[in-house]
Amino acid sequence: MKNNPNKLWLIVLALGWLFDFLFWEQSPGINFAIFWTACLIAAFYLLMSDGLRPHRSSLILIPLFIFFIVVTFIRAESMTTFLAYTFTLVTLTILTVTYLGGRWLQYTFADGVAKLAALAGSIVARPILFSNDVRKVQTESGIKPSKYNFMPIIRGLVIALPIVAIFASLLASADVVFGQRLDDFIELFKLEDLPEYIFRFIYILVVGYALAGIVLHAATESKDEKLVAEGKSLIPPFLGFIESTIILGSVVALFAMFVVIQFQYFFGGTTNINVEGYTYAEYARKGFGELVAVAFFALLMLLTLSAVTKRETENQRKIYSGFGIALVLLLLVMLFSAFQRLNLYEAAYGFSRVRTYTHVFLIWLGLLLVATIVLEILRKERLFAIAMLMASFGFAISLPILNVDAFIVNQNIKRELTQKDAVDLDSQYFIQLSDDAVPVLVNALQSSGLPDSVHEKVAAALACIRYERGDENEYEWQSFHFARINAETALRSVRNELDEFEIDDRTYPIYVIAPSDAKYPCSPYYFD
Repeated sequence: MKNNPNKLWLIVLALGWLFDFLFWEQSPGINFAIFWTACLIAAFYLLMSDGLRPHRSSLILIPLFIFFIVVTFIRAESMTTFLAYTFTLVTLTILTVTYLGGRWLQYTFADGVAKLAALAGSIVARPILFSNDVRKVQTESGIKPSKYNFMPIIRGLVIALPIVAIFASLLASADVVFGQRLDDFIELFKLEDLPEYIFRFIYILVVGYALAGIVLHAATESKDEKLVAEGKSLIPPFLGFIESTIILGSVVALFAMFVVIQFQYFFGGTTNINVEGYTYAEYARKGFGELVAVAFFALLMLLTLSAVTKRETENQRKIYSGFGIALVLLLLVMLFSAFQRLNLYEAAYGFSRVRTYTHVFLIWLGLLLVATIVLEILRKERLFAIAMLMASFGFAISLPILNVDAFIVNQNIKRELTQKDAVDLDSQYFIQLSDDAVPVLVNALQSSGLPDSVHEKVAAALACIRYERGDENEYEWQSFHFARINAETALRSVRNELDEFEIDDRTYPIYVIAPSDAKYPCSPYYFD
């Protein structure tokens, strides 16, 4: 790139303009996918044209990038889209810092922090250093600067525009005639939005500058020649074996006592719980959060002790590993208890977003605990960071595959049809869900096997959703989103049936009145 620096600057500035074109006054949609795909293609072009080919291990990230980037415009549920945006950027970040080296599967937490810090520094300083290096090389080689170097022009314009604007404003205030001529000039060239144009021009430059720093970092700082504290501990062990085994042994004994009580009071059935004055659902709800917190902090404690404990003999290593494995096994039992509690609560009250997230999270947390046991046995504790990263990826991948809002609708309607002793279907909770839920609700409404009472509840929820959406808005192509298109199509297919429901919006809360004169609130409320 040093041989032809203008190619780098022109491409990153074009990407900055593309960012403005795709996102300025546009709703999120396919624009996010287009922009970052264009950035990835441009970066590969710049790097490979300089003979810098990616490491094969780094290419594993490309399918993950494609998966998450597609999710951003086919799913509308909030947590799913947030994780899709986040992990799209995570995959690009890992690809940037490990482009040439490809050793990201061996990273520890310290490596991750060091790589992120280096990348942040490159975004700020690398383009300036690159420009200085180019000028130095050209000077030493006797090469005259290219007459097509646009950077001085751009820098001059950036500095001159606000200065001219300030002086023009002052002169217009000083002389009425000049002020009138200036207004005519602004109107002639439609410069009334000049402050907006200046702002957009500046952030285009900022985006281009940052992208240049990212590409230059991948070209120069991604070799992974040596990882942080490779072959030795980052923090030398300082805690004695006896102290650590006392700590671990005490916690293991406490957890073992708790698990024994769990088998007696929870796994054994509802009899003992009712004696204590709790219903099964109340018991399930009461302890779930505490059990998850215990699992998280106990795992954190184990990892900390593993990093700072001296294990000088093979016998000490075996004893410590035995305590560590026992702790994780007990955590798995406690996690299973939390999972059972959540199942009970869902059976009694149905699914919500929070319960669905937690359901999926517990599965991946359990798999992470199993991975911790395996790594402890194999003495590969250094790889725990990548195990946690894989579990995070797994959680983020699971939600769009599950289709959270569609899953909630299906499970809650199914529960209404199959569990006669459960709490009645709260169909108005469906109003809070995203466009992902609408096609599933319409399919349920059109199902011939749906009882009349449930049919009316679903139709009332859809009538509220249609009212809340209002008239169909016109969106630019940059905001195209499959979930929104599918929801609009589904609602149009049952328009005649929903027209039979009357919306009463004269007072708050707003109600929908069914043909049977039953009233259902359209105002969503919190539901955990």
